[in-house]
Amino acid sequence: MVEMEILGMNIGCVLAALSDKRIPEKDCLLPLISKLLGYCIVAASTTVKLPQIHKIVKHKSAQGLSVTAFELEVVGYTISLAYCIHKGLSFSAYGELAFLLIQAIILVAVIHYFSGPIKVKTWVVVLLYGAIAPTILGGRIDPVLFEALYASQHAIFIFARVPQIWKNYSNKSTGELSFLTCFMNFGGSLVRVFTSIQEKAPTSVLMGYVTGIIMNGTLLTQILTYQKPVSKKEKKSD
Repeated sequence: MVEMEILGMNIGCVLAALSDKRIPEKDCLLPLISKLLGYCIVAASTTVKLPQIHKIVKHKSAQGLSVTAFELEVVGYTISLAYCIHKGLSFSAYGELAFLLIQAIILVAVIHYFSGPIKVKTWVVVLLYGAIAPTILGGRIDPVLFEALYASQHAIFIFARVPQIWKNYSNKSTGELSFLTCFMNFGGSLVRVFTSIQEKAPTSVLMGYVTGIIMNGTLLTQILTYQKPVSKKEKKSD
């Protein structure tokens, strides 16, 4: 069988099967589907948080959003990206983390901007992140500490969602939380469970995406539960 690879995807077995007018075997088709889905996720990740950023800027308000939740998200993405790079996983298996991290940083900045005067404590956190993040992303830390950090990122992502989930529950409202962003996060986690299994990613990576399904699914449920009916005036203006 002739192997033909494009972006790490072996399409030779598929072309050979189609030329023989037969369905490609599972061992050939599933890895290809996994790679394609992986690249689709990476491409889609470039816009995941834009709806949330746009909603805040449009309304000039970050009402109902937990700043702590989004700051913890930045920490979680930083650790996850560094770990995947360090483990040498293919870009299709983690590429979206780079784009999500950039957007998450912009999102935190936008939330702070529309939440009133920026406090000194916020600038201190920014300086600390700027000093520590390059070291983690460069993998210039002890391997044992690296594993411990990655193990902790699951807890970080859980705690990143809990403040927002609790705030939604307490207010019986999701404020400026974007349905589209939460939906894309939820869908991305679902797809990543499949691609992680196919790419034979570490169990810790797989569990991270399972956690994402649970947390983002909860946020989606809250948005649907607490959403206010659209008034006739709003419908006409739309």
